Amino acid sequence: MEHAWLSLIPFIIVIGLSIWLKKILPGLVLGLLVGALLVEFSVLGGSQETVNYIVTTLSDENNIKIIAFLYLFGGLIGMMNISGGIKGFSEWIGGKIDSQRGLLSLIWLTLPFTFMMPMFRIMMIGPVVKSLMSEMKISKRKVGFTMDVSTSSVIVLLPVATAFVGFMVSLVEGGIQKHNLDMDPYQIFLLSIPFNFFAIVMLIIGLIRTFWSSSEKEVEKKKSNEEESYHRKGIKKELSMVKAQPWNLIVPLFLLLGLSLFLLWQDGVAKGADTIFQAFSEADATFVMLLAVFITLIITFVFYMIRKQELGETIFHFFDGGNQLMQAIILLVLVWALSLVAEDLGFSQFISSTLGSFLPSFTIPAIIFLLGSVVAYFIGSSWGTWGLFMPLGIALAVSTGASIPLTVGAVFASGSFGAMTSPLGDTTITTASILEMPLVDYARYKLKICSIGVVIAVGIYLAVGFFV
Repeated sequence: MEHAWLSLIPFIIVIGLSIWLKKILPGLVLGLLVGALLVEFSVLGGSQETVNYIVTTLSDENNIKIIAFLYLFGGLIGMMNISGGIKGFSEWIGGKIDSQRGLLSLIWLTLPFTFMMPMFRIMMIGPVVKSLMSEMKISKRKVGFTMDVSTSSVIVLLPVATAFVGFMVSLVEGGIQKHNLDMDPYQIFLLSIPFNFFAIVMLIIGLIRTFWSSSEKEVEKKKSNEEESYHRKGIKKELSMVKAQPWNLIVPLFLLLGLSLFLLWQDGVAKGADTIFQAFSEADATFVMLLAVFITLIITFVFYMIRKQELGETIFHFFDGGNQLMQAIILLVLVWALSLVAEDLGFSQFISSTLGSFLPSFTIPAIIFLLGSVVAYFIGSSWGTWGLFMPLGIALAVSTGASIPLTVGAVFASGSFGAMTSPLGDTTITTASILEMPLVDYARYKLKICSIGVVIAVGIYLAVGFFV
């Protein structure tokens, strides 16, 4: 496409306006409008295209699953709030945590129970962690970073039972088939995991900041907190008066975890898997999580009624909990629509055309990682980055003789960077929403830390690429 460079304009608008206004919504709306106008250059035509992109986004099966999961999970959290479940569990666990380090350690300790899907993990631990934060003076941004780094940097390194595995293996398989390579896709995927240097470096940095770094005081603006409390003052007062009942959180959460693991296994078996590990890899994790939270909601309603929880209050707070995540849902819809606009403007073609096979083979993984990271920051999607750069990475590795597992690891690392740092990423959006932080400020905070990881990872890619 002759003018594919125009595809950069919507992203530049989003990032620039977000930094200026410290709000991402206006930038997303303007970026989407400008991108649609570049596709259809007229006021009416551009407006129509904008709506079309949003409708197309909402028509996507996977997108609807994520939206439904977010809203239903938010509703479940609202129900656990008004039933005293979160308050009760927080009081119980709070008696055992007397320091900032203890709170951050708790976030890591929940990992074995919440590793299946990033959004699932953030939604599970976020409300409990938020309630515990009020008892101690700790930076929301440090807590959010610990939640995100213990999510994005760990889940992407796991070879089974996550929402990523099937998609990642299918991308590798597509690249191998395209070049007629005699390789096993899953084996290449396994070999690439130790080469996801960014995720590994960030995991180490995250652990150091949890257990060895100094305390970090809260620096969020007081005005923002006052505005937040003003808008939800009545509901917060109501929630503060509920009776603490930890079982109203423990039962639904363990039911949700058990259902998630069982349905992952069942879905994988239905798709022809022979072993439990293969079943977890083959399962449609996004749909399974949605189904699990749906069943959990129904059983939880019955459980609360048996425990004499008032029906009207439960239903009201179900909707209130879901509505609390509408900001995150709207932002995600706009981000997905913006990605569609960029593709129609030739974003993939522009990125591909800027690279050639003239590069030295040992530099390929490092260059793929750097370029992929830049793109991932703009589009905020690890899956989108992987889908865009995996064919390109494998093609460059084959043409230059670079290590394929190393290059595949670099592609996955670039997506990890975007998921971790981009203000358009679903993890960043969800964490900022749950902990009530300004999204752009939080994203900039994470970018400063993650930049260290990028520099270290590039150095390792160049060194390993030279010797492998």
